[in-house]
Amino acid sequence: QVQLVESGGGLVQAGGSLRLSCARSGRTFDMPAMGWFRQAPGKEREFVAAISQSGGSTSYGDSVKGRFTISRDNAKNTLYLQMNSLKPEDTAVYYCAATSLFIAIRPRFYNDWGQGTQVTVSS
Repeated sequence: QVQLVESGGGLVQAGGSLRLSCARSGRTFDMPAMGWFRQAPGKEREFVAAISQSGGSTSYGDSVKGRFTISRDNAKNTLYLQMNSLKPEDTAVYYCAATSLFIAIRPRFYNDWGQGTQVTVSS
């Protein structure tokens, strides 16, 4: 069983930055495409960013383009999300997830999920 554990969340002032990490452990012999999602209270789960198996391709949600950067270090089995110029509307629980072979935007294509890490951006 593959486990995903997010870290790096916290409280930050608007305009600040945070770097989230997602560590993969367990049966990690594969190299899946991965993504970040977030969910704020009262809102649907929202796509944030995704990255291909090798890291060569990325995709971002419209609300975070130009501010967030997804990356991965496959040697360390770790996924990252660098979040800059944070806004109060970025406040949410952030989840990392793993799909299969291809980059995906829809949550239904992701099979493994972390427990989430809270990001709170104060105004």
